[in-house]
Amino acid sequence: MSPHAGLVSRLRAAWLSGKTRPMEYRVGQLEALGRFLDENKQDILEATALDMRKPPFEVELSEISICRSELNHTLNNLGTWMKDEHVEKNWATQLDSAFIRKDPYGVVLIIAPWNYPIQLLLVPLIGAIAAGNCVVMKPSEISRNMERLVAETLPRYLDKDCFAVVTAGVEETSRLLENKFDYIFFTGSPSVGRIVMAAAAKHLTPVTLELGGKNPCYVSDTCDVQNTARRVAWGRFFNAGQTCVAPDYVLCSAEMQEKLLPALREAIAEFYGPNPRESPDFARIIGDKQFQRVQRLLRSGHAAIGGQTDAEARYIAPTVLVDVQQDDPIMQEEIFGPILPILTVASVDDAIAFINTRERPLALYVFSSCKKVVNRVLERTSSGGFCANDTIMHMTLTSLPFGGIGTSSPRNRVLRVPPRPLHPALAGPGSCLLPGEPCPEPFQRCHHPSPAPAAGPGAEFPAPVLNPCLPQGPAWYRCRPSRLRGLCRGSVLGANAEPLPWRPLFLAFESRFPP
Repeated sequence: MSPHAGLVSRLRAAWLSGKTRPMEYRVGQLEALGRFLDENKQDILEATALDMRKPPFEVELSEISICRSELNHTLNNLGTWMKDEHVEKNWATQLDSAFIRKDPYGVVLIIAPWNYPIQLLLVPLIGAIAAGNCVVMKPSEISRNMERLVAETLPRYLDKDCFAVVTAGVEETSRLLENKFDYIFFTGSPSVGRIVMAAAAKHLTPVTLELGGKNPCYVSDTCDVQNTARRVAWGRFFNAGQTCVAPDYVLCSAEMQEKLLPALREAIAEFYGPNPRESPDFARIIGDKQFQRVQRLLRSGHAAIGGQTDAEARYIAPTVLVDVQQDDPIMQEEIFGPILPILTVASVDDAIAFINTRERPLALYVFSSCKKVVNRVLERTSSGGFCANDTIMHMTLTSLPFGGIGTSSPRNRVLRVPPRPLHPALAGPGSCLLPGEPCPEPFQRCHHPSPAPAAGPGAEFPAPVLNPCLPQGPAWYRCRPSRLRGLCRGSVLGANAEPLPWRPLFLAFESRFPP
């Protein structure tokens, strides 16, 4: 018998009692999460610094502010989401009532990763609470300090009858998965995702698997080289490259490679100084095992930029590799570290053919000043997300879904309604980011912390304060929900496209009988 069977049974009894269903209860638990973030911000900064020396700015941007924004959006829209959706009737049912009721799944399991331990635990938790579920949370044991902080602190803010934190290693997690859950949300590698999916299949439990992959970045000869280098370097080396949507490799012509290398060298020096090892803005690899794996990948090609390592500090310098071959080890797996290989191709069609011979990526990036090139890549490739003339920034838009296809995320449900308009500092009409002013200082040093959330019941948590030095400029986005109906509404956001919902995190806000 699983050692966690009693815990799961206790949470299921609480859910069956109807305790989590009233809107007032859900709002109360969501507001408690806001207090957790507000009152433990410094502890979160210290824990992430101890685990991987993550810079405070990166924690603010990618962990705390995103969670606050998610809370704000959920609290503002929960009443609307909970309403029954009345549907059309035929002539034989005109006197009847026909509606879709949003019903919670029940007891949900969230297994979080180590690279963004707060965001990828709390954001799905916010959706699960809002939908009226009870939740078992399993933070990653690899980020030890953050695991301890969550296990010791978070239960003080939430109802212990309905929410629990479980600390477990690989073997204990396997035992945890033996229990019957009503929904499982997992973020991690494809290999572990297969284990989770196999365990869920024994109970016919629906799952959301947020996995990774090798995200291509095609740089055409017509792009702005300086802007491209800054944005590629920012996306690749943010969090020391330990981001599932980071550009994994660059495809460009040999002529563009000669122009891009000095621009990348300049951008890296601007962001992290002449010696990134001493920069307070550059993170470290999470653990020794992960460090050794990434270090081995440096044997592919040769380092045109960087390449220095320090095993004791788990430091790998921001590195750009050239002369990389398709069959090199670095091209066989997701890098998940601060290494950027460059492969040369003769044309955009060769780049498209290269991309299409591999597994479909979680994100795909294109840099070009020619719309025909962007549209050609967009129309002839398949990926979870698509971003032109920028990297990672599509993740900041709450109007876009987040999901993959194939091994990047085999089943992503998008269970959201379109949110409020985009922040005026970020976006203009449609989904094109407005051009911004040049950044006068290195990007990592321009952050202004988010204001504290307003106090009191029903108070809004502020949206993230946007860095004035975020990469700006016209950008196109495509994101892929898993349901065809969502795709038919327009998965490419152009000037007049209808916004799609964002992340597949609102676990139960969908009919159990989809059309």
